[in-house]
Amino acid sequence: MANVNVKPRRNDTPEKMIRRFIKKTKKAGIVQEVRRRRYYEKPSNAKRRKQNERKRTIERLKRKKRTNYRSKR
Repeated sequence: MANVNVKPRRNDTPEKMIRRFIKKTKKAGIVQEVRRRRYYEKPSNAKRRKQNERKRTIERLKRKKRTNYRSKR
C-alpha cells in the first residue's frame, strides 16, 4: 500500500484538499486494493484474476494501437 500525503496550498479550502486526496488514492489504487482484500481470496483464484487482468490490459493496448493506426491514415 502507498502512503498518500496532501499538504495544504496557499488559499486552499478543505474541500479542495479532500478532492486532491481522493484523486491520489484512486490513482495509487488504494481503494481498489482495500476492496479486493476485504475477503479472503484463494491463491488459485488470485492467479486466475491476475491472469485475466493481464489479458484485459493486453487487449486494451492492442485495441488502442489499432485505433491509433487507423486515425493516422
